[in-house]
Parts: sequence; structure tokens; C-alpha cells
Amino acid sequence: MSYRALAVTATHPDVIDPYHGIFNARSIRSLCSRGTTVDVVSPRPFAPPLGPYAEYRRIPRIAQTRRYEVHHPRFFYLLPKRLFYGLSGRSYARRVPEYVERTFPVPDLVHAYHVYPDGFGMLEYCDRHDLPLFVAVQGTLINEFSRFSRTVQARIRRTLRESEGVLCVSRALADRVDRICPTATSTVVPIGADPDRFPTGSADRIRRELDLPADETIVLFCGRFTTKKGIDELIDVLPAIDGRDVHVFFVGHDGRRRPALEREIVSHGLTEQTTVHHDLAPLALRRLYAIADVFVLPSHSEGRPTVIYEAMAARTAVIGTDVGGIPEQVADGETGYVVPPKDADRLRDVLCSLCDQPERQRQMGTAGYQRLLEQGWTWDAHAKRLESLHEEAIDA
Repeated sequence: MSYRALAVTATHPDVIDPYHGIFNARSIRSLCSRGTTVDVVSPRPFAPPLGPYAEYRRIPRIAQTRRYEVHHPRFFYLLPKRLFYGLSGRSYARRVPEYVERTFPVPDLVHAYHVYPDGFGMLEYCDRHDLPLFVAVQGTLINEFSRFSRTVQARIRRTLRESEGVLCVSRALADRVDRICPTATSTVVPIGADPDRFPTGSADRIRRELDLPADETIVLFCGRFTTKKGIDELIDVLPAIDGRDVHVFFVGHDGRRRPALEREIVSHGLTEQTTVHHDLAPLALRRLYAIADVFVLPSHSEGRPTVIYEAMAARTAVIGTDVGGIPEQVADGETGYVVPPKDADRLRDVLCSLCDQPERQRQMGTAGYQRLLEQGWTWDAHAKRLESLHEEAIDA
């Protein structure tokens, strides 16, 4: 069945941040690759003439990717968010649908990659054209629901209630959605990773190119350098790698805890056993996944992290925390280990033990890879699930 979808997402890679919402771009790309026509709108705030956000003026109104155009209409996004998120959502709901009406033919459905402001902002447009609205639930908004104002909470509930489908990346998030809005039509639609994009067959060559010993255990962290991603626990664990045949790669895009991490690395004399990358290119990151023996993500809160799917695709053992959908991804004791969040002592024990067991690393990495395939946690399988739900709604 051929159909036309309007994808709306406040987070999508752009010239300012090429990694912002990259999983949304991959989801859209996977739909396009299966022949779906997708018009893409990724609204951006009006940029002030001066100050740290002035660079957003460089984002063009229309950007071209390899598979689709991305339109960047503007709306007013006011700071601080905790005070003005309601006003920002109202501006989005007024300005973005107006742009859509002027620019695109009416689609068969709207797929919003965030409940708020994307889904809320397109409610009246969908009502006006009698279109099904699908909203994706990825983590932060629902996990932090109680922190929002009553106005924003009411809008989130309304969007969940009125959407044709609420597509959650994990069972844990679907359960949260059901508690927030019992009448929401929620279902689990995982995202994933494609194993053929990770050069695991070239791992030995990549190690030689990076001047890494063949028998050295490579530990990889990939995420924002923030407290919520568990950087403070990793800082506490760092001294334990001193003297071990271990090299830790930290890869992140931003985050206030990066300077603290770098200071601790220097203070413990671990500059030869660690590497910190900021804004590493995707191809270079996939090379690190390919040589990694252990992937570690000690987050305090999550949906189902894409980076864990990527580690599984690269046959890498995973250490994650018992939050959100991570226990749904990591089979504890089989594909890796699940540890309590904010528990640096337990994290240290598990990480050091696994680093000392190369054969166990390989067994867990292989089991994780097989689990990824068996569960259908790939982008093509993700697109097939979306297509099935979309087509069912169009035919109804």
C-alpha cells in the first residue's frame, strides 16, 4: 500500500547539531527506504540576534538530506523552559500547522516524534482534515511528566487521549503512559540498529590503526556527559582501571560534566588508558563499537537507549542500569549485566570482573547480537511495524 505521511519532529539533525534527534532521522529514513512518501517538518525556535542561541539563525528554512527534504519553520520558544513551556507549545500549535497548510498536500496521516510539542501542535490540523495522528514516546517527556506545569500536563494527556496510536519504544514507557492516561491507545514499537553498518569483521585492523594492543579490553561509553547518564558513577569507577589492560573510550556530544571527567582522568594519571571524544563522526563511532569488548551506560533514567541496540549490533557485551527499558534490552547474565542506578560500587565490581573475562565478553556479545535479530530490533523491522500500524489506521 502506498501512502503519504507527514513527519513532525522538534529534534532532527541540522547544521548546528548533526546528532540532534538522529534516531528520528533514522526512523524517517527507514520509512522512505520502504517506499513511503514522507514530508518532514522539524520546527526551530526563532533565534535572537545575539547570545549563545544566535547561531540558530544559520539553520536554513529547507535542508536537503539524501532521502528527503527537511523543513524548518520557526516558532517562539521561550526560556526558562520550566516557566514558559506552555507558551512555547501554544506558539508551535499556531505557527507550524499554518506552515504545513501552505507548503504540503494533505497527507494520509501525521506521525509526531514527540507527544509535546509535536503531537499537541498538530492536533487541530488532524481534526480539521480528519487524519489519524500517531505520537512516539521515547523517554524524557513521560519519565519527567510530574515536573511539568499543570497546563503542559493537561496538553500531554489530551494528546495521548486523542491520538490514533501512542507508539512507545519500551514496555516500561507504555506502562507509564497507561498510568498518565488510561484511555491512551499505547503499543510498543522498538527502534533498533542495523548490524551490517558496524565493521566488526575489521576489528583487528581498526585496533592496529588506533595503536591498541590486540589483547587490551576496550570499554566504550556513548552518551551525553551529564549526571543523568551516569558520568559521576563512571568518574568514581575510573581509579579501578589503573594498571589493568583496559582502555576506556568516552564518546559524547555535549554535557556539563565533561570538564569534571577530564580533570579526574588527569588527576588519576589515566590519560594513557582513556580517550574522550566530543562530537565524533558516526563512521568513527561505529569503528569504536566494532572494537569494543564492553559497552557501559549507567543511566539514571532512560526509554530504550539506541546506543545499547548499537552495541548489540556490534556484538558487544553491555552493562546497563535497571531503569526504563534497559532491562528489556539486556538479558542480565546472558547478553550483559543490569546493575542498580547510582551504585558506583556495584558498577565497579561488575565492570572489573567482566574486563578480566575475555571469553565471557565474547559470549555475551554474541548472545546480544542474536537477541537483536531474534527480537527484530533493526530499522527495517521498525519501519515494517510503523507501516502496518499506519496502513491499518488509513484503512479504518
